[in-house]
Amino acid sequence: MTMSKPAPRGAAPPPAVQHLLIRYAKRGKMRFASHLDVARAFERGVRRAGLPVAYSAGFTPHPKISYAGGAPTGVASEAEYLSLALTSRNEAGVVRERLNAALPDGIDVIAATEDAGGLPASRLTASEWQVILPGLTPDSVAPVVRKFLALEHAPVERLTSKGLRRMDARAAVVTLDVHGLEDDSAGDDNAVGHGADHDAGTALRMVVRHTAPAVRPDDVLAALREVSDVVPTAPPLMTRLAQGSLGESGVVAP
Repeated sequence: MTMSKPAPRGAAPPPAVQHLLIRYAKRGKMRFASHLDVARAFERGVRRAGLPVAYSAGFTPHPKISYAGGAPTGVASEAEYLSLALTSRNEAGVVRERLNAALPDGIDVIAATEDAGGLPASRLTASEWQVILPGLTPDSVAPVVRKFLALEHAPVERLTSKGLRRMDARAAVVTLDVHGLEDDSAGDDNAVGHGADHDAGTALRMVVRHTAPAVRPDDVLAALREVSDVVPTAPPLMTRLAQGSLGESGVVAP
């Protein structure tokens, strides 16, 4: 496998002959990495792995790596996606192995699959999240969730790079369930990325539509605080478990 290099100025870059859909996880300390930090790590990883990545044309060629909307800084994820364009065909499994050997700890490629059509936003319409609330019991959280679900609207505000944005957290939430951490479905360390210091509390499982502006799990928590003064004893730990199209049975991976 030979790594491609940007074409000289004025020369047409080699065309992409293969597109791979990469699903990767952001775990451990890497949850504090920004989306830009993760993108830079992937560009370095692709170079170190010697992958024949395709480049854009022009005076400043860039590797053809397109990203789906990344999880917010401070949030872990088991379901981030990018599309990688290559100038020669490679076995998807080999690409996965080479990337995992080249990427920093905490960024793990879970799967690499053929993806001729790229990654349009229409394929990613919702996400499933898990939010661990340390120090709270399911019995104390369940009434708060019921109050929230009974609302028609739950307006919240968040300061973004584009200024103060107002959104309806209730309209974006499809489902919201309460689990005790003793449940296998909510307490799998590998799935949610929490450690021993988060072994007591409650887990919220929610499916949230992708909206503009995006409603994030912390926006839902802000809305929950508006209907109750129940607060966790430590910062919540948020993990994206899946993202894809919104089907009858929940979120379906792309």
